[in-house]
Amino acid sequence: MDYNYSYVSKKKAQNNRLLIVFLSLLLPWHEGFAEELNNVDLLKEYKKLLAEQQKEFQIQRKIIADQGQELQQMKARLDALSNQAPSNKQAAENPKKPVVTAAASQRSAPPPNQLPDKPVGKDPTEHKGMQRPPEIPRLSETVGGVLTRKGKIAIEPSLQYGYNDNYRVFLDAYTFIPAIAIGLIDIRQIKRHTMMASLAARYGITDRWEFELRMPYVYRSDSQRSRPVDISAATDETFNASGSSIGDLEIATRYQLTSGANGWPILVGNVLTTVPTGKSPFDIEYVNAQGVPGATYPSELPTGVGYFSFQPSITALYPTDPAVFFGNISYNYNTETKQDFGTFDPGDAIGLSFGLGFGINDRTSFSLGYSHRHVFTSAVNGEEIEGSELDIGQFLVGYSFKYSPQTTFNLSLGIGTTDDAQAVNLNFRMPMTFDFISADL
Repeated sequence: MDYNYSYVSKKKAQNNRLLIVFLSLLLPWHEGFAEELNNVDLLKEYKKLLAEQQKEFQIQRKIIADQGQELQQMKARLDALSNQAPSNKQAAENPKKPVVTAAASQRSAPPPNQLPDKPVGKDPTEHKGMQRPPEIPRLSETVGGVLTRKGKIAIEPSLQYGYNDNYRVFLDAYTFIPAIAIGLIDIRQIKRHTMMASLAARYGITDRWEFELRMPYVYRSDSQRSRPVDISAATDETFNASGSSIGDLEIATRYQLTSGANGWPILVGNVLTTVPTGKSPFDIEYVNAQGVPGATYPSELPTGVGYFSFQPSITALYPTDPAVFFGNISYNYNTETKQDFGTFDPGDAIGLSFGLGFGINDRTSFSLGYSHRHVFTSAVNGEEIEGSELDIGQFLVGYSFKYSPQTTFNLSLGIGTTDDAQAVNLNFRMPMTFDFISADL
């Protein structure tokens, strides 16, 4: 019995040792198998991601192919429009010969499943009528601005300032040798200030024709400093005079003559009429200056010219984006007037101006120009007045700002370049446009 128990115990111990050895051999194989299982799962994940990426690539390839087809269709349309231009030229040269354009053939057979999402081409109403003159800062009554549209009225208040300073030598004497004069020799310095406030109204009869009426109010002030050199005056004598009243009424009309097509400039015809409603210089009384024998001075200053005048002119505008070249030529016909001393002919005048306007943006622009006017000799009772010819030259600068669709601020500056011109001429205008009568009536 004891033998059997010991035998069984030994057998169990031996079996346990064999089991331990087997498990020690089996454990590394089990860990490698687990790692293999993990690698298989990771490979499946990679394959799944690769499949998804391939699907994305297929979608992107399809989008690129669709875009390529759209580009080809757009190129075909552009080629058709390019071929249509010479066909239209042929149709203009041979109006009886029918012309089939590539665009027409495409319209008869549109590409399948392809419709434009926007209107193609331009609205034909955009080309209806004539091209309107471009708007540039107004430099004078005949240069600048824009024609008023049909059925609209433009109210334009303005304020103008002018200044002039010059020296004049008055000689009431005779000479018996070139170096000696007998009589009154008077040297004067004259400073002249002029302020003019005016109100103008322009009405558009059609889109090409407008009518304007302008009424100014003028204030003038002169300061004259005189020193007669023949009486040995120790001090200068100063004389001041002023005048204020309504000025001369201006009536103007402007008409667009050409459309500016085929590379030609836009021509605008202007007629300006001046009615002598202001204080005439022939109605001014002159007084003798105290302390200066033989010298006379006006008691007040005139606010008008004292005669009718008519000024037809032609303005040419040539747009070259973003600049606009302009030029104007005018002739001023001044009528004769009968006064107590006889018939006075003020002499006609011819004028020329040119320059360019430049648009900075859709609301702001400026212009540069030059104006020159030659006034011919005046005459009294048919006898010409020596030295009465005038040359008035000015350098012009203009600036315009569109404050709103109805209101524009316009500032212009004139700088005298000749002795007969004002030294400074500053003008501010503020045209405001309103609907007066509906354009559909």
